[in-house]
Amino acid sequence: MAKKKEETFYLITYRDAKDAKVLSLKAKKVMDSTLGLSFVAISDFVFDTKSVVINPEEEDQKRQFEGVKSLHLSIYSIISIEEVGEDHKGLKFKKDKSNLVVLSSEQQQPKGK
Repeated sequence: MAKKKEETFYLITYRDAKDAKVLSLKAKKVMDSTLGLSFVAISDFVFDTKSVVINPEEEDQKRQFEGVKSLHLSIYSIISIEEVGEDHKGLKFKKDKSNLVVLSSEQQQPKGK
């Protein structure tokens, strides 16, 4: 029997702005937001539809995000983003500033002074 390949998705844990609850959400896409550098866009939400056991929190989220194209979260409300699945490639952001080189104060001053 062939092993079914697990689909990659992201598990985003964040603090809800309405009631300060810590929530988790599964999604297929996480990218930089069009709202600016301090936001992350989350889309293509994943909900467990094959399970026999019903999770009330997940059912509430399913109703809450029904018809939502994209959720824009502040980076300050996000606690963690986990990539789950066998074929994950890692997050890539278009406006990623993590590869900037910062010169130390010693390298910026001219020598001899």
